[in-house]
Amino acid sequence: MTNTPSAPAGPLSVAYWRGFRQALPFILVIAPFGLLFGVAGNEAGFDLLEVMGFSVLVIAGASQFTAVQLMNDHASTVMVILAALAVNLRMAMYSASLAPHLGAASTWQRAFVAYSMVDQAFALADADYNRAPKQSLAAKLAYYTGACTPIVPLWYSSTLVGALLGKAIPPAFALDFAVPVTFLAMIAPMLRSIPHLVAAAVSVIMALVLAFLPAGTGLIIAALLAMVAGAQTELWLTKRRALQ
Repeated sequence: MTNTPSAPAGPLSVAYWRGFRQALPFILVIAPFGLLFGVAGNEAGFDLLEVMGFSVLVIAGASQFTAVQLMNDHASTVMVILAALAVNLRMAMYSASLAPHLGAASTWQRAFVAYSMVDQAFALADADYNRAPKQSLAAKLAYYTGACTPIVPLWYSSTLVGALLGKAIPPAFALDFAVPVTFLAMIAPMLRSIPHLVAAAVSVIMALVLAFLPAGTGLIIAALLAMVAGAQTELWLTKRRALQ
C-alpha cells in the first residue's frame, strides 16, 4: 500500500519559530501588563476565579482594564459591556485585515486565530504576511501560532501571579508603564502612510479634548472619529491619484 506523501514539515517549523522569535520582545511588556491586571482585579474585589476568567475568556487586556475601571466607578452593566465591546472593535478591523490571508483556513483553525488574536500577534502577522504574501496558508498559520506561543500563556500566568500577590507588589514597581509601552511598540511600526498618521493624530487630539466625558466615552468617540478621518483621507488620496 502506497502512502500519500505529506508536505515537508521543515518550512512550517521555520515559520513557527520565526513567529516565536519575533514575539519574544513583547514578553517585556506582557508580563507586567498581566501582573497589573491581576493586581487591579484583586483590588477591585474579584476572587481568583473571576480574575482568571477575565483573562482566559476575554483575553483582551485593554477591554479588561476598561471593564474593571467602570465596575469600580459603579457604572451600569450595560455601560460596562458596551465600553468593553467598543474597545475591542479593533479586533473586527484586525480580522478584516487578516481574512485575505487566513480566510481559507478550516473552522477550528479560524476559531483558534479568533480566540488568540491579541494586538501583538496581529501586528506581527500583518507585517509578516504583507512582507511575504505568497506564503502558503499552512506557513501563515504556523507563523501566527508561533507568534502567540510566548504571548498568550504568559498573559495567563502573569495575571495569575498578579492576582495571587495582589497588594504585595510594591507600588514602586510602577507596573502601569506596560500599558502605554506595549501599544506604542505595536502602533509605531504601523504608521506607514498618510491615512495612518491622520487617524493617529485625530485619535490623540480628540481623546484629550473629550477626556472630560464620563466612563471612558471620550475614548470611544475619539476612536470612531479617528477611523472616519483615516478612511476619508484614504478616499481623498485615491481620488487625487485617479485624477493625475
